[in-house]
Amino acid sequence: MTIRVLLADDQALIRAGFRMIIDSEPGFEVVAEAGDGREAVDLARTARADVVLMDIRMPRMDGLEATRRIDADDNLAGVRVLVLTTFENDDNVVLALQAGASGFLGKSVPPEDLLHAIRVVAGGEALLSPKATRGLVSRFLTTLRPEGAARPAGLDLLTEREREILVLVAHGLSNDDIAERLHVSPLTAKTHVNRAMTKLNVRDRAQLVVLAYQSGLVRQGDALPEP
Repeated sequence: MTIRVLLADDQALIRAGFRMIIDSEPGFEVVAEAGDGREAVDLARTARADVVLMDIRMPRMDGLEATRRIDADDNLAGVRVLVLTTFENDDNVVLALQAGASGFLGKSVPPEDLLHAIRVVAGGEALLSPKATRGLVSRFLTTLRPEGAARPAGLDLLTEREREILVLVAHGLSNDDIAERLHVSPLTAKTHVNRAMTKLNVRDRAQLVVLAYQSGLVRQGDALPEP
């Protein structure tokens, strides 16, 4: 099955470089290119892409607003957004996760990491660097979350095990990490993660992380719970 990719970046040379990498790999295809966020949203609706590589800073409409519009469109429920950023400590990365992005990459990423990231996101997972993303989310989302914000309704529907796994996901652990820590199979860990996503009405791990911090279930500076 070919993974269809939409490139959204206002710099033609950057798009050309990513296209060369992606099109040269079997099972990948660049189906369209956009020079701004508005064009990216339009092409997401017509090009039938699986993954959008989305730059943040673009003219007419930036990548944050474009990501929000893609995420809010029910007809684009299967489209995943992978944000590209020049600096991995960019505050906008957290805003992109809030907008519905499934992860982020630095523009200087090696070709093999770029392809891996696209493959992971296209498979419905989230590309979250445990160190970088956890630091970003804990630092900024707790600031952005209004005091007294309502708890997500689905949080009370989670079993004790699902809440435990949600905390581990928010700390950046993969399914394999969770399975090893809890002495269960990776498939069992994935099943619990998927059930939590269904109950909380989120579509991937990135949104689970955002929700865990927004709800106060995990707070800035929290240590990883003892196994």
